[in-house]
Amino acid sequence: MTEPAIRLHNSKTRRKEAFTPIDAENIRLYLCGPTVYDRAHLGNARPVVVIDVLYRLLREVYGPECVTYVRNFTDVDDKINASAQARKEAGAIETLEELIRQRTEETIGWYHADMDALGALRPTHEPRATDFIGAMIAMIEDLIAKGHAYEKEGHVLFRVRSYKDYGALSGRSVDDMIAGARVEVAPFKEDPMDFVLWKPSDADLPGWESPWGRGRPGWHIECSAMSYELLGASFDIHAGGIDLQFPHHENEIAQSCCAHPEGGFANVWLHNEMLQVEGKKMSKSLGNFFTVRDLLDQGIPGEVIRFVFLQTHYGKPMDWTAEKARQAEVTLRKWYRIAEQGLDGVSEPYIAVISALSDDLNTAEAIAQCHQLAHADDISTLRATLQFLGLMGRSVPEWASAPEADLSGLATKLAALRTTAMETKDFAPVDAMKTALLAAGVEVRMSKAGVELLPGAGFDAAKLEGL
Repeated sequence: MTEPAIRLHNSKTRRKEAFTPIDAENIRLYLCGPTVYDRAHLGNARPVVVIDVLYRLLREVYGPECVTYVRNFTDVDDKINASAQARKEAGAIETLEELIRQRTEETIGWYHADMDALGALRPTHEPRATDFIGAMIAMIEDLIAKGHAYEKEGHVLFRVRSYKDYGALSGRSVDDMIAGARVEVAPFKEDPMDFVLWKPSDADLPGWESPWGRGRPGWHIECSAMSYELLGASFDIHAGGIDLQFPHHENEIAQSCCAHPEGGFANVWLHNEMLQVEGKKMSKSLGNFFTVRDLLDQGIPGEVIRFVFLQTHYGKPMDWTAEKARQAEVTLRKWYRIAEQGLDGVSEPYIAVISALSDDLNTAEAIAQCHQLAHADDISTLRATLQFLGLMGRSVPEWASAPEADLSGLATKLAALRTTAMETKDFAPVDAMKTALLAAGVEVRMSKAGVELLPGAGFDAAKLEGL
């Protein structure tokens, strides 16, 4: 069957449009990666999962060898510097540069482990900003030569008004941005909106030699230089959280299009909306801020976290709740019980799931189609589809293997209690037994057809002894 055409909502044009690659044999995708100074929080993980779904879809439709995915590591940052300085003050004997490298190496290792747990494929390239300082300096020199940037007091700044289309991505004029934005006021700026491409470093900060003295790059130039070096002056898709649209992505466009007017930078911009926790913005002050590792350490499997993400379209705010996680685990356990029966079969992902994802990554519809597969007991196709969606590896995850338990006697007892309650109208005994079963990690299904009990999340047979 012919694969469906892919349509994506392009933030640049503000509409859903057919995806037409620049070169179908060399599709190029860039995602703004993490600043590696600490563990990735749950909100950091959402764009990774969203773009992992897109990456898998592009590989399925065009072929794995035809897709290049770049996700960077920002390892030049004031927070990283502060972390290294704190270690130095605590008595570390290494140089500041060595401490920074240690911190970023450690954090990148954490990041890989956490994103691997969420079923995210590793990108084709994972460039570190510190490995591309030379490319950044060359790009800044070119911008100065073309009149788009200027040097003042050891700083180099981008001349925002030299790029006539500045603000097109976020839909605001430069004057509107000045009125509504918090911009850094500095005496060396020609215009309040001009932003830093290079800044000086003192002896207590990491730095590199440049035509403007020892210093370090600004944040925005990093992604522009790395994407150009690895993907070229024009590439297909640039992705990231909506919080990066301005100023980061706006500044990337301005720098890149001015430095390389022969290219168009990114054809499609894909922005995911933000994440909430139990209906509220995630923040440390509310006590609802947690990392991916926090959830994994609580015993919530990575596949469950991923499943919760996939339930909400990337273009809408996502609400993480404990109930969603519980329901996701119940559903995945059910699907895995079906899928493990066909581990030796060979099949392809369900075409209806590929079609759903081709419609602007409609992951909710893809999940609905998985429910249909499970209901139809299409074992091999369900297994292949779960693997395609990143919800399952080559085998059923260890945590989901159904524990041995014969719950038929308890199901018969609960059914008898329910029959009695229907006559007496006293449902207290039924409710008490259901509560005890749920506390033991038993999934209780009651319908007109009868009572079904299944080992569920956190099943503990020892807690059933009193029943």
